[in-house]
Amino acid sequence: MNLKALSIDDEKFNLMLIEAMGAEIGIDVVSFTDPRKGIDAFRSDTFDIVFIDYMMPEIDGITAIQHIRSIASDIPIVMITAVDDNSLMLRAIEAGATEFLRKPVNMPEFKARTGNLLQLRKSQLLLKDRAKLLEDEVRKATEKILAREHETLVILGRVAEYKDQETGNHIARVAHYSRLLAKKAGESAESQDIIFNAAPLHDIGKIGISDFILTKPEGLDIDETGLIRKHPEIGYMILKNSESPFLQAGAIISLTHHERYDGCGYPNGLKGEEIHLYGRIVAIADVYDALFSKRPYKNPWPIENIFEYLSNQKGKHFDPNLVELFLKSKEELRAIHALFTDN
Repeated sequence: MNLKALSIDDEKFNLMLIEAMGAEIGIDVVSFTDPRKGIDAFRSDTFDIVFIDYMMPEIDGITAIQHIRSIASDIPIVMITAVDDNSLMLRAIEAGATEFLRKPVNMPEFKARTGNLLQLRKSQLLLKDRAKLLEDEVRKATEKILAREHETLVILGRVAEYKDQETGNHIARVAHYSRLLAKKAGESAESQDIIFNAAPLHDIGKIGISDFILTKPEGLDIDETGLIRKHPEIGYMILKNSESPFLQAGAIISLTHHERYDGCGYPNGLKGEEIHLYGRIVAIADVYDALFSKRPYKNPWPIENIFEYLSNQKGKHFDPNLVELFLKSKEELRAIHALFTDN
């Protein structure tokens, strides 16, 4: 392990001496007569030990130590001075010095004291390497867990689309629209990620609904409508006990995405902000994409008609503030649709 030292002393001879003694014990020494330049070098480079003279113009050794300690708390620092004063040694240690050598420095003492500090430094670096290795391993393991969780979410989303004869692109578009609207609403990056991964689960409860009802091309009768309106609660019951934040959000979205802002939705008749933000967001994204898509019972709506409908439903079906944000994102919405088109 090659170690590197910083040496600061206003006398060039003293710097040459430290460089020579450093070479004897296998360390590279970078020297500065100007303490300000030495401190700047410490900020921009990596050093394993620092040697500092006490008596220097403009910045003395105590002040230089304080500057260095403000940058790094664990680097060994050795003050080297001709001043024979125990109070100075105490002040240096209080400022952050690790060792204290008096001039003229002799090689055996320098070698012994510096050798001990370098062993300490090697141990510090080894611990840092091990900590970094452990951090990398934890990160890799976490990434694998997240990848598996995301894979599970995709599969669950496909279950819903399989039962409902939706396309994978519909699921993807709703996820992207929802993340876009969450971003526009000022949600954190973490919250945006959660709703992006949870939105595809909004209709997971339809796995509990008869295929006859889900695939019926004509309108549903009253009894059939009552049955299909059970899918939000079915989805909620499937997902609610999960410890995953994505599945927990999926449970909330499933339960609330058919609620209406005016309180006339289902299954619980929630009103306004009683409806979770995720449910209010996915409600807009889902209806927007459903109107834009061909279904067995309808053709796609013209885009301007969709925007007009959303605008007319502000404060009725949808959160008016979220609709405003959605309508201001027309180009981004078109880009998402073009990227995930069914054609």
